Amino acid sequence: MSAAVTTPRGAAPTGPTTLLVIAKEPVPGRVKTRLTPPFHPEEAARLAEAALADTLHAVLRAPARRRLLVLEGRPGPWLPPGFEVHPQCSGGLDERIAAAFALCDGPSLLVGMDTPQLTPELLAPALATDAWDRCQAWFGPAVDGGFWALGLAAPEPRLVRGVPMSTDRTGAEQRRRLREAGLTVRDLPVLRDVDTAADVEEVAAQAPHGRFAAEYRTLRQVVAR
Repeated sequence: MSAAVTTPRGAAPTGPTTLLVIAKEPVPGRVKTRLTPPFHPEEAARLAEAALADTLHAVLRAPARRRLLVLEGRPGPWLPPGFEVHPQCSGGLDERIAAAFALCDGPSLLVGMDTPQLTPELLAPALATDAWDRCQAWFGPAVDGGFWALGLAAPEPRLVRGVPMSTDRTGAEQRRRLREAGLTVRDLPVLRDVDTAADVEEVAAQAPHGRFAAEYRTLRQVVAR
């Protein structure tokens, strides 16, 4: 897939940091497979699409120098204007995150599509004009032991490549890699990734006004009939 670029519309806020979202196209059977069961693949994909849309709109409202979507698959109607779209490389998640950072120069902050409760306020500490004063990395730990955000003042793929992903030690290993490189690391709040049906219910309750929560309520009503 060739890179497509859309230009920001309106008064999207600007700042010193590039924001990246790494995501999969929400195709049934290819996203959120751990939600099936209890959800059907089509329902899991609808939840994934809503989570991705919430994430993208939150990023669009946050101050950034550039906004990049690094995507496995093709863009759909869930993509708002204002993003550069780049294809993901092949390989493991560590390789794909490393390649995403290689697209950037200067301070960059990457998030995934699994935290639809994301808001500009949660990102704000890492996006302030002084966010990188005496700080070389920002880290958003996840409840499950992974991480939901990673920021680097100087994007270096080697800082991610080789870190074991999708384990309960991923966050600790990634943080260790940053500290061993001599970087000063600051933390963002701990968030819950949406991986299981229990996560869906809890995250929807945390962000009841978002697209993700609305989709979950719709699916619950269908099951109840």
